[in-house]
Amino acid sequence: MRHLSQLGLLLAGASVGALAVPASAAQTAATVQAPAPLTSLVREVRIPNTVFKLQNGLTVVVHEDRKAPIVAVSTWYNVGAKDEPAGKTGFAHLFEHLMFNGSENMPGDTFKWLQEMGATDENGTTSADRTNYFQTVPKAALDRALFLESDRMGYLLGALTQDKLDNQRGVVQNEKRQRYDNQPGGMVYPEVYKNLFPAGHPYHHIPIGSMADLDAASLADAQKWFRDNYGPNNAVLVLAGDLSAAEARPLVEKYFGAIKRGPVNTPAQASVPAATGRSLVLKDKVATTLVSRWWAVPGMLDKSTAALDLAGSVLGGLASSRLSNTLVRDEKLAVQASAGASAMHRVGTFSVQAVVRPGVDPSVVERRLDEIVADFIAKGPTQAELKRASTSLVASQIRGLEQVGGFGGKATALAEGQLYAGNANWYRTELDRYAAVTPAQVNAVTRQWLTRPALKVRLEPGERPATDEAKGGTPSAAGAPPPSTKREVPGLGTFADLDFPTVERATLSNGIKVTYARRNAVPLTQMALSFNAGNSADAPTARGLGSLTTNLLDEGAGGMTAQQIAERREELGMDYSVASSLDRTVVLGSALSANLAPSLDLLETIVEQPSFAQADFDRLKSQTLAGIANAQKDPASIAARTLPTLVYGANHPYATVGAGDPAAVTRFTRADAVAFQQKWLRPDNLEIFVVSNLPLADVRAQLESRFGNWAAPAGVAKGVKAFNVAPPAVSGAKIYLVDRPGSPQSIIRAIQLTDLKSNADILTAQAGSEVLGGNFLSRFNADLRETKGWSYGVGGNFSLNENNVAYGINAPVQSDRTGESIAALNSQIADLYGSKPITEEELGRLVSSNVKSLPGQFETGSAVLGAMMQNAMLGRPDTYQEQLGRRYQALAVGQLVPALKAAVDSQRFTWLVVGDAAKVKPQLDKLGIPVEVIQGR
Repeated sequence: MRHLSQLGLLLAGASVGALAVPASAAQTAATVQAPAPLTSLVREVRIPNTVFKLQNGLTVVVHEDRKAPIVAVSTWYNVGAKDEPAGKTGFAHLFEHLMFNGSENMPGDTFKWLQEMGATDENGTTSADRTNYFQTVPKAALDRALFLESDRMGYLLGALTQDKLDNQRGVVQNEKRQRYDNQPGGMVYPEVYKNLFPAGHPYHHIPIGSMADLDAASLADAQKWFRDNYGPNNAVLVLAGDLSAAEARPLVEKYFGAIKRGPVNTPAQASVPAATGRSLVLKDKVATTLVSRWWAVPGMLDKSTAALDLAGSVLGGLASSRLSNTLVRDEKLAVQASAGASAMHRVGTFSVQAVVRPGVDPSVVERRLDEIVADFIAKGPTQAELKRASTSLVASQIRGLEQVGGFGGKATALAEGQLYAGNANWYRTELDRYAAVTPAQVNAVTRQWLTRPALKVRLEPGERPATDEAKGGTPSAAGAPPPSTKREVPGLGTFADLDFPTVERATLSNGIKVTYARRNAVPLTQMALSFNAGNSADAPTARGLGSLTTNLLDEGAGGMTAQQIAERREELGMDYSVASSLDRTVVLGSALSANLAPSLDLLETIVEQPSFAQADFDRLKSQTLAGIANAQKDPASIAARTLPTLVYGANHPYATVGAGDPAAVTRFTRADAVAFQQKWLRPDNLEIFVVSNLPLADVRAQLESRFGNWAAPAGVAKGVKAFNVAPPAVSGAKIYLVDRPGSPQSIIRAIQLTDLKSNADILTAQAGSEVLGGNFLSRFNADLRETKGWSYGVGGNFSLNENNVAYGINAPVQSDRTGESIAALNSQIADLYGSKPITEEELGRLVSSNVKSLPGQFETGSAVLGAMMQNAMLGRPDTYQEQLGRRYQALAVGQLVPALKAAVDSQRFTWLVVGDAAKVKPQLDKLGIPVEVIQGR
């Protein structure tokens, strides 16, 4: 059921181990305690729903979920990139953008209206098969949300102008630059589809389209596209949340019933094309070679899709997969290997890929990749492998059901089924198929589809061919828009306050604090083992040691190998990851509550008994260095790695360098990792946070039996961070430029340190910052994206670190507008501080959004978990989130600018630009700010 493929060079961040100690009783239990049966897990996945259809053809699906006073509103149109005629590639995606630019009765940016409603998870996306728009709104705003969706479905053309088309064309072209043209390896995805599906095939091109076709898009094209494709009879509306079908139907009739049917739309049909067995050699600014194999396979409704998906998981999708175990762990030929199926509506793809380890002949990796695939096709998976893959998939579905909307919640599952299969309960059919797949079925479908000649792709380091650039659209005559239909925008109801769950506390026998909240929406227990470490625990000469050490934790522990740990996690349906911020290292575990006991057994083993085997250490160090080398080719990563040292100075704890300084990582030894673990990843430096459907007494008892007797290592002092180092003084603005020849886009970043204290009351300054750069309607984004069209998105906001507060700006822009963009950002700050202060309208919108959206912001257990951790680090009360509504409503417009101005000096920014110096430096030299060309990190 993974319908989106993952492609690109990923940082080879696996996991690593720690101290070798005797296996505990808990570990012994972990090897024998059986997980809950897959059949019982499948029974947990239920989304009861009611389906009805209006006379105009609109299909409506309603799911009732009363856990919070919110409703997901998700509108899916049965039109996507596969339906675009020749010469109009990218048009479905371009029109998705246009539908956010206001309708006849809700003019202006749609996000203005959504903010007034307190919407969360608001967005729109385009795939090969469909276009969707979604938002989760407070129940009190449901009428207005339905009005909004109905107005852009039935009353859009009167508000569609040439100016809007020109602006959004520029935004989309900058999205193409950012995601594909300026991204190392970004050309692989479009080249694969171009070669896997022949010219004329509906899936020959990807949704972003070509620069030339985007240039050619006219207003007449846009009007026709809307009339042909966006009628109610070509759409599915899903409402999921705090309402019943009986409540929903009259509302839908009221707002959508008068919209006339559109033309009969028959989305493009497509079959799996013949395999050509082509070989492609591509070159780009990558540090390591990527080799891959691609096959066209059937689409998501085909009976073979479940078996193909599970084949991908076993072969290369799971942590225990064959490709990872053979190519990465055992033979050490690759730093990363993966496989997977991606099912679209009519067709799908199956791919295997490996990132070649530096120094290894890519031909050797390709040969072994082909041999492993051939062996898998010949022998098929084992029953144990299939069970792990199915359990992992079902567990992922259960986690997704906690959310009513967003990119992957219950509304998405219902909409996909209704749109593609004509059955909102299609997710049940899919799950049943996954649960029933046998090794013989996997063997049969792989023999049928993967023995066809594969498309072979090799991406090598080198100079990328020049990308097509935009030449600008030409306005053309458009048909007359229909006369505007006046409709009254409905009012808003009474909004419910946030009911943040009650926070409870306990202490284990050894002093470990446990902070807990109960959530009953799904049978999950989510845990965060938060160590007071993070990137700031690294010594200046050892940047990356903490990251390498924590990544080793699950590479071997308690007598278990990395493969055995991965297999056990998958058997249990357990999620595990490590996240490092500047201030904390957090081991995250998400367990099905039915499997909590064995999941905690495994988590305890990983955290308390890591092995740090020399072979694992050597392999992970090599993977880390390869990941750093790739990051040094990516413009956004270069900026993120370079800027902290410029701002903080080389010796400050916050002068972090991404995954690390390659010179330092090269020097690290196993003993260094062991020493870091003993100093920082220890019980007297730990706090545990839990959100669960189980009561605290049960959770505490289970935590006590695993972690309550964990002792700090004898004779080893707990680590202490060196925050006595002062950042360098800044007397004025300065621009640093990192040359990246050929970049069609520049990454602009800026930071300044403030005198604010993160544990103080800085809400007023944060509110001012939000108006300036903190959301979609901010002045930064409204100017550079929505007015000028120079960027796909611009933002600026405070970062609340434990030991300081920084203000940063992030602005990727087209390269020929780099200098003007910095000038525009500075102008926006000057205007805010001077002639154009924050208005009552801006404050009202900000307050409305931040207050009304609170219930939606904390819908999920993971959001509650994050809030509890931040409250603990910043010394906030447990009721902080519940206080926010009252505090926002008390703000006065005259307070915001002075608070922001006192914190952020417009003349003290340290700017960093990563771009083509030949094009960019002459622009920067005109700004009157000192410019220095430097090497990136």
